[in-house]
Amino acid sequence: MPSHDDRATIAAVRAAARPLIGAPADFDALLALAGDARFVLLGEASHGTHDFYRVRGEITKRLIREKGFNAVAVEADWPDAYRVNRYVRGRSPDADADEALSGFRRFPQWMWRNADVLDFVGWLREHNQGRNEKRQAGFYGLDLYSLHRSMDAVLDYLRIVDPDAARRAAARYACFDHFGRDAQAYGYAATLDRRNSCEEAVAIQLRELQATAAEYARRDGRVAADDLFFAEQNAKVVASAEGYYRAMYQGGQASWNLRDRHMAATLETLAAFLGTAGQPARIVVWAHNSHLGDARATELGARGELNLGQLVREQHGRDALLAGFTTYEGSVSAAPDWDAQVERRLVRPGLPGSYEALFHGCAVPNFLLDLRTPSPAVTALMVPRLERAIGVIYRPETERLSHYFAVRLPHQFDTVLHYDHTRAVEPLERTQVWELGEAGLPETYPSAL
Repeated sequence: MPSHDDRATIAAVRAAARPLIGAPADFDALLALAGDARFVLLGEASHGTHDFYRVRGEITKRLIREKGFNAVAVEADWPDAYRVNRYVRGRSPDADADEALSGFRRFPQWMWRNADVLDFVGWLREHNQGRNEKRQAGFYGLDLYSLHRSMDAVLDYLRIVDPDAARRAAARYACFDHFGRDAQAYGYAATLDRRNSCEEAVAIQLRELQATAAEYARRDGRVAADDLFFAEQNAKVVASAEGYYRAMYQGGQASWNLRDRHMAATLETLAAFLGTAGQPARIVVWAHNSHLGDARATELGARGELNLGQLVREQHGRDALLAGFTTYEGSVSAAPDWDAQVERRLVRPGLPGSYEALFHGCAVPNFLLDLRTPSPAVTALMVPRLERAIGVIYRPETERLSHYFAVRLPHQFDTVLHYDHTRAVEPLERTQVWELGEAGLPETYPSAL
């Protein structure tokens, strides 16, 4: 039973909540909060919830149509997302959205190869058709895991525009050859012995490409500005990924902070590239709550962790809107461990004392809450509470330890959207394990004996 303080908080939240009923006007309040902001960051409480993907897609469509946003930047690898960008802009040989998303094969592929993303990519392609290039909206990745694919992309570009430079780049990137395609093996070896480090080689390659970019751009039209931008960003990914895989074995917050700094830097670079004089770029960002909610309002931030949302707020202030998502229970597409098959797993009810349990107590199935405008609800929610975060792995057996951390919600986000009961996102590759779902697995699984 809720405490007296919780009952008072529930009453304040219920009074301030804007019900979300599936109507066209559901997100009017969010668009009003966004105002003229250049960056709208849309989170998710898990990487495998249909409702979060669907709602982010609907909000993003309105931001593109009604507010002139011209890019979607997502928590995904740069080369894979750029393939989608070429497709939605009508510049690729891919026959359909499914093929355009086929670059997403690395675990966890269901994050982007799912039915909701497929529908959104199809909509974005249709939206762009017949529009002037400057009025189209693109699709970009912010992440840095694509070490080898980004090296390949740099080499492919240079082989076309500057074969001599391509040979120099290949010699530098050969530093990684001792480790095959295993980036983590490289990081471990480089941490043990600096003589294995490729840090200097990738830095030299990035500087050379940046130094020759102006020359490539002046050439006779054989090289499009987009191709040069794609290649230069891939060289930056290589440099950041090299540092990230070394930092993985240093402990502390080093690798997390490096990754989120890279995503923030990529977002700034993208904004500069897409903006024009008098018309700055306007970008929607899709990523997990843990990346988009201001880390300074969390216990992780108190331990030295920063994130993309914090960095964007520090740089742009109220020119950025941070929106978080929560759920109380339902199902989720997630794996029990890294590189395991995706499963449809049951999401346990939110823990007592959590924001999720508090919002469930409001008895409003789905609602939006404005956390930026002062109100009794915002004041009541300032007391730190637990918040759940499910990534690509969900371990309900260790839920408190694995998936909860303390936050001050009104400082973490500008608005929060609560969906009380949610369901798993549908992977494009639906395995038998996923089809059965957690509740349907036979007792003898996986042996079936």
